[in-house]
Amino acid sequence: MAKGGLIWATAEDLARNRERVLSLYRQLLRALNSPHLPLNLAARLHRKAQARAIFMVAAEERSIHNIKDLVDVAEYSLSLLRKGEIPKYIQ
Repeated sequence: MAKGGLIWATAEDLARNRERVLSLYRQLLRALNSPHLPLNLAARLHRKAQARAIFMVAAEERSIHNIKDLVDVAEYSLSLLRKGEIPKYIQ
């Protein structure tokens, strides 16, 4: 991320984080397909739609702090999903 107290992401920041954010998005969608989660098909599709909506809105984000928050939340949620737990914010 940009240094020096800037709060808005530069084009370089966005390009640098694009691959990481897309990877997290794909990993979350795959994790939601896990048979270890106690979800029926409708609930699984609903959770995937929620994840898509979050990432679509976040794709327009230009604040460095909000991009960092998105990555942090995605990584935390992914860690819970891998354990077979459903993150509270999408229950």
